[in-house]
Amino acid sequence: MKTDKKSIIAITTVILILFIDQIVKILVKTSMSLGESIPVFGNWFQICFTENPGFAFGMEFGGQWGKLFLSIFRIFAVLGIIWLLIKIIRQNYSTAFIICIAALLAGATGNIIDSIFYGQIFSDSYGHAATMFPESGGYAPLLHGRVVDMLYFPIITGHFPSWFPFWGNEEFIFFRPIFNIADSAISVSLLYILIFQRKNLGRLLK
Repeated sequence: MKTDKKSIIAITTVILILFIDQIVKILVKTSMSLGESIPVFGNWFQICFTENPGFAFGMEFGGQWGKLFLSIFRIFAVLGIIWLLIKIIRQNYSTAFIICIAALLAGATGNIIDSIFYGQIFSDSYGHAATMFPESGGYAPLLHGRVVDMLYFPIITGHFPSWFPFWGNEEFIFFRPIFNIADSAISVSLLYILIFQRKNLGRLLK
């Protein structure tokens, strides 16, 4: 009975995060042009539409072949996390730990949906909002889609002092990366596991 309850919690977590992630991405993709920014709370929180062809937080990886490799790697990673989630539910790990792994699965799946399908179902976003299911076809082949990012928190901006090595007088921004709900789910769940779930992590790694 406990296993059934924890399975429901895990499935609900995955569905909820995936739903929010994809709804936000679709709204941004179909209502904003690439590079467009909308201030939410002053200058420190903005909806800034970018597309990431590589890793999380805007990092890129090896051109078209690298993109293909990354998409395939993500598919196997998702399959691995599904296997892990089933395992920890059957072995009756804590609900908090199961939610964290479910959030990891949802985040990885959210970004892989973009990588696999977005190039096929959307037109490009250069200078205009994208069209969903355009008659002329999508902007990229299958497995070559770009991940939609939009959450931008340039909380602190300024310039390094002139005496600062290498970057003297250059502008700095904290926090510079632009990310999405899926990235947040992955980062928060990993951080929570490392801080609060070390016992369960140790048990898993034995």
